[in-house]
Amino acid sequence: MKVVKFGGSSLANGTQFKKVANIVLADKQRKVVVVSAPGKRNTDDIKTTDLLITLANEVIQGNNKENALSQVVERFADIVEELNLDRGLLSEIEGHLKDLIASYKDDPDRLLDALKASGENQNAKLMAAFFNQLGEEAHYVSPDEAGIIVTDEPGNARILPEAYEELSKLRDRSGILVIPGFFGYSKMGHIVTFPRGGSDITGSIVAAGTEAEVYENFTDVDSIYSVNPNLVEYPKEMKEITYREMRELAYSGFSVFHDEALQPVVKKKIPVCVKNTNHPEAEGTRIVSDRSHEGLPVVGIASDKGFLSINLTKYLMNREVGFGRHLLEILEGEGVSFEHTPSGIDNMSVILRDHQLKNGKEERILHRIRTELSVEDVQVERDLAMVMVVGEGMYQTVGVASMATAALSEAGVNIKMINQGSSEVSMMFGVDADKADLAVHSLYHAYFTPVKQ
Repeated sequence: MKVVKFGGSSLANGTQFKKVANIVLADKQRKVVVVSAPGKRNTDDIKTTDLLITLANEVIQGNNKENALSQVVERFADIVEELNLDRGLLSEIEGHLKDLIASYKDDPDRLLDALKASGENQNAKLMAAFFNQLGEEAHYVSPDEAGIIVTDEPGNARILPEAYEELSKLRDRSGILVIPGFFGYSKMGHIVTFPRGGSDITGSIVAAGTEAEVYENFTDVDSIYSVNPNLVEYPKEMKEITYREMRELAYSGFSVFHDEALQPVVKKKIPVCVKNTNHPEAEGTRIVSDRSHEGLPVVGIASDKGFLSINLTKYLMNREVGFGRHLLEILEGEGVSFEHTPSGIDNMSVILRDHQLKNGKEERILHRIRTELSVEDVQVERDLAMVMVVGEGMYQTVGVASMATAALSEAGVNIKMINQGSSEVSMMFGVDADKADLAVHSLYHAYFTPVKQ
């Protein structure tokens, strides 16, 4: 049995729905289908999820919601009309949205979660209806019926262990099962969404729960490339990478696959195959537990912006027992997570996502660092990007790091910091954000010979 997930671009309109149906019906093992909300139909379009967020904000702010509501319904109406589905489905969709608004209008966090989730929820109903219209046995399966039980933290759901036993029962059901991605239900009965991009997470959870042979993730590219194709002409396609390599690349800015979506399938060692809805015959990229490391030691290069560094200096810091623990406790007290902590004997840096230091958090953290840790100096360095060089073959190859530093030097990119994990799956370089693309471009040409097509 295969679990197959389709992203927003794969379900943006009726034409795409037909492609999805053909893909599913071409392989009888594709029994469970996880769907996203309708994505953009063109570059100037708006994603359905964004329309739903706008609707939620209008309700929260007490504005007239009718225009925002009608825009959401119209998106689904276009699909219903293209596929000649029963127009009664639109009345159900509108009624469901109004019911959610009535139920949660006084609880902004719950309202936002419930409305965001309805994009996937209603799309799953349309997909199941389309399969039925084609003469196939298909069933819409809501996340609560499927057993997707999650923690009760709006916008940040985590699957609970007992969910997997419930999900295993899906194997015994007949027909094609269509499940909405992106959300689950808490034990209190509330709709709770995963982080944005969470349909990947749902697909992975369902694949693990049903112990699928493979989890196929359909998007709008033939495979995962070794670098952002907007930066390099004819980038190398990755045919096979490991879970750890994909996790590093997804964290570092690869948007093809959500970085939290790997954990469920890693435990079960279920292969993931990323494929193209518009070119399903392409081989795609397989994400597996282990692979051969023959050939290039580096598989991919990625970058992500929006970081800052808190840099501390204190003489004999290395001899002060508990210094690092105390520093991290200060961050924990403000609900701030850290990304990296490169350090020396008298200095230490903490790399953070800059969006975390809002609403006075930065001032409070710096004050506590100065007063509680008695540092000689503490400064904040902003507008940083993290550039990641990834590949499990690096640990057994001499000169990988020197190639990177030489390439960055020749390109005129100043390295602010270097960090390499003990596993040697990745090397991280901190650079000025405005030099990130140049850094990626120079590193790619240092490690890869461009593949011309």
